[in-house]
Amino acid sequence: MNLPPGHPAQPAPRIGVLLVNLGTPDAAEAAAVRRYLAEFLSDPRVIEIPRLAWLPILHGIILRTRPKKSAHAYAQVWTEGGSPLAAFTRAQSAALQGAFGPDVLVDYAMRYGRPAIGDRLRAMKEAGCQRILVAPLYPQYCAATTATANDSAFATLAAMRWQPALRTLPPYHDDPAYIEALKVSVEASLARLDFVPDAVLASFHGMPQRTLELGDPYHCHCRKTARLLSEALGRELIVTFQSRFGRAKWLEPATDTVLAGLPGEGIKRIAIVTPGFSADCVETLEEIAIRGRETFVEAGGTDFACLPCLNASDEGIDMLKKILGRELAGWTAPA
Repeated sequence: MNLPPGHPAQPAPRIGVLLVNLGTPDAAEAAAVRRYLAEFLSDPRVIEIPRLAWLPILHGIILRTRPKKSAHAYAQVWTEGGSPLAAFTRAQSAALQGAFGPDVLVDYAMRYGRPAIGDRLRAMKEAGCQRILVAPLYPQYCAATTATANDSAFATLAAMRWQPALRTLPPYHDDPAYIEALKVSVEASLARLDFVPDAVLASFHGMPQRTLELGDPYHCHCRKTARLLSEALGRELIVTFQSRFGRAKWLEPATDTVLAGLPGEGIKRIAIVTPGFSADCVETLEEIAIRGRETFVEAGGTDFACLPCLNASDEGIDMLKKILGRELAGWTAPA
């Protein structure tokens, strides 16, 4: 169609896919970690206690003490491409370019830190994306992860006069493509070990027990993922929850407590899979692979392996192509 004289230039219509993960500081330094934690821990979806009670604790205690400790953890796993989470999410985005046709733009964003969800959505809109699939890469739904990512996307559109059409990726904790990708990845990783594990442990990120009581499906989703993966592998999995924070009661059993107790039960060789994480990050590479190993060995364990997440592996990218392609149905031509 020919535009009338003086009409602003319009980009060709496109479709956008925005991969979203939790976030990361810009550097493994206390100041950068403080900025990141201030944003992360100020989110009422993450900390569900009254603001008047929480903010003095956050700014008066936590942001004065925790950044240095967290920066040390990040420093142990930092890469030339930044934090592992940023590097792997960037690689996933790159691997998916062109997977859904020439008119589909794939990008990535972080809920906390950079690149921000709002910035990337506005860039997609300016690039001509009139339809956008926002894809939080959390297999198991949780208000503190999936919902807050969607909140950020909705808030960005709320400020737009001309909004693109928006879809969001639902949780995929029991999707056959996801379970199959996990199975293939775990079996390949186990085959590369130089020992045979006495047990395989599935560690999911923890959440306060209160979230379960309020109706959040996260715990049920984690348990179902573990059950389906166990059935696919043909072996039992020990299910635990990591990353406890604060004094509140959290989902149990706790990963660190279980690791400390297993050698006493005669289980001295273990492998850990972390199926709640779409990409390796400080919680898998430092908390589990480094500190978890130390806990296990100090308790008498002899062999320990933290298996990699799906990351940008062939099986991981194939899985993303399937579940994202399904959500793009009706917007893109059938493959």
